[in-house]
Amino acid sequence: MTSAIEVTDLTKTYSSFGGRKIEALRGVSFRVEPGEMFGLLGPNGAGKTTSVKILLGLTRATTGTASLMGMSVHDPESRRRVGYLPEGHRIPNYLTARQALSIFGRMSGLDSRQLADRIPPLIERVRLSQWLDMKVKKFSKGMTQRLGLACAMIHSPDVLLLDEPTDGVDPVGRREIRDLLREEADRGTAVLLNSHLLSEIETTCDKVAVLRGGKVAAAGRIDELTATGSQYRMIAAGIDEPLVSSLQLTGAIVARQNGHLLLTVRDIQQLNELIDRTRANGHAISEIAAVRSSLEDIFVDLIKTGEIEQNSPGALQGGVQP
Repeated sequence: MTSAIEVTDLTKTYSSFGGRKIEALRGVSFRVEPGEMFGLLGPNGAGKTTSVKILLGLTRATTGTASLMGMSVHDPESRRRVGYLPEGHRIPNYLTARQALSIFGRMSGLDSRQLADRIPPLIERVRLSQWLDMKVKKFSKGMTQRLGLACAMIHSPDVLLLDEPTDGVDPVGRREIRDLLREEADRGTAVLLNSHLLSEIETTCDKVAVLRGGKVAAAGRIDELTATGSQYRMIAAGIDEPLVSSLQLTGAIVARQNGHLLLTVRDIQQLNELIDRTRANGHAISEIAAVRSSLEDIFVDLIKTGEIEQNSPGALQGGVQP
């Protein structure tokens, strides 16, 4: 299967005043498959915007390759099947929603008949049917975001590049947009999502890549990244101090917490020993579950680690080389 988005060893170096070089990207690689929702994360200056600009042909990589639906991003044809929602997008306020969708549709190659078939169901999906013929200047921030998303989807793209799509949208609206994007992914659309709302990314995306200093600091499925691998929550009947003392004899760290046990083990064999001891002491186990970090925890740890490395003796500051 051809990847919807494929980025391989991208680098991007800018020249600054004084002849110094700024490395915005330093060997970034990631892949997004059709039907996948992918989160691109990182602090300001990490390289997210530069990566998207390269995918859209707005800037060229210094080295490396990038493709959309198997076509090089240097080929203008690669962008025909792409829908893009930039952060802080602006739609002329004298247009109605219908007019805006018509203009974006025509720029995407749709004719009048296709637009007539496409606009009503799409505007219903973004919950703007009642305001289809209202001028954009009367729209709230959330309504403008919904319309922008509809404009990005008007031509049924194979790839959606979305920058902060739920910015300014209320909680109910955010859920509706999440559901809509999941529907698009289920239809085979690849969705690449930039957002500072990590809880949204964690709820919405299948995979993520965290950029730090122009490099990929971590990438993979969210459930894999957030699994601690060494802590487990055990719920058992009649937890008491004798049980805790017995389990601590194995060398594991055992703590009582809100009516259950928090077990910190070195490996799965030690976990099985704790389970056997618990049962041997007459305590029925009703649940064993791995304790997971949130995506925000992972993100903050990665960024802090990067700051420590950057500020260590001999480290280059801010990705700037003399």
